[in-house]
Amino acid sequence: MMARDNCPLGYRYGPEVFDRAPTFTAHTLYVAGGLYGNVLALRALLDLRRREEKERHTPIDLCINGDFNWLNIDRADFAEINESVLNEHAIRGNVETELVNSPSVGCGCNYPAYVGDDAVALSNAVFNRLHLVGADHPVLLSRLEALPMSMTVAMADQRIGILHGDPTSLAGWGFAVESMPPPDEALRHRLGCTPGGGTSMGQIEEYFRAAQVQVFAATHTGLPFMQDFRVADSQRLVANNGAAGLPNFHNTQYGIITRISLDPAPPINSLYGTSMGKLRCDAIPLEYDCAAFQRRFLATWPAGTPGHSLYWDRIRFGPDFARDEAVRLHR
Repeated sequence: MMARDNCPLGYRYGPEVFDRAPTFTAHTLYVAGGLYGNVLALRALLDLRRREEKERHTPIDLCINGDFNWLNIDRADFAEINESVLNEHAIRGNVETELVNSPSVGCGCNYPAYVGDDAVALSNAVFNRLHLVGADHPVLLSRLEALPMSMTVAMADQRIGILHGDPTSLAGWGFAVESMPPPDEALRHRLGCTPGGGTSMGQIEEYFRAAQVQVFAATHTGLPFMQDFRVADSQRLVANNGAAGLPNFHNTQYGIITRISLDPAPPINSLYGTSMGKLRCDAIPLEYDCAAFQRRFLATWPAGTPGHSLYWDRIRFGPDFARDEAVRLHR
């Protein structure tokens, strides 16, 4: 079974799961998805939080929203990433969900049709290597299995829905930038999307109404964006951070996380963002030691391995995606 077809019933839920008592409350929140096993990015993330807490004298909550595992087939890296993440607020992504499944049929990425079969096969091969490493850490796997698939966070009277995929599935692609209305036809053409499809404005409105949140903070789909909407006379936002552990724009070398705060001042390192009511929401760069990451990557994924075939070009050059394409905000 190809991973694109792997969307089990257990992955599915509805937007109403966010209409519940909050898991925790926060003043400033970092949401970091898609570390993809980059232990240097994780260390940089924890350092970034410590620096801002020291500068602003305000605690910062961190939520890791899935796929923190992926390329970390070094056993020490696997242990460090999972032990560190499990000390924070966290939800599981499809990778963590499939890690605890034995046997697993693949990474559970639920790739859309425009992702080629070769890439799907390579992705399954990467996951199979990771699955073998995970089997050596049964205690960590049992803790991963206990993680939820979503969270709701309260910030004053505002509510944030933390998810991995989209409001219907852990591995849904409805919050991919190429799926958002109105469609970016140039981007869709580059990615090989077929005409039509995507997420309708009616679906977006229903997601927000059913979830009763002001912001959805997602990841999973690999490319970042931030887009605001007017729903029921209120501004709403979808923020997809892309990948915290990989480059997100062409010719860049940093990850991205989502920062949401009750402090109205835009952070000085904001790549793009918006103010909505009491909330300030920004995409901020996660600067890690890229040269060291490349060396670590090549030590475990040398030329000829599936991880190298899938990610080496992105690690060096970033994806074919520009920052301007990520900014879908009303000016």
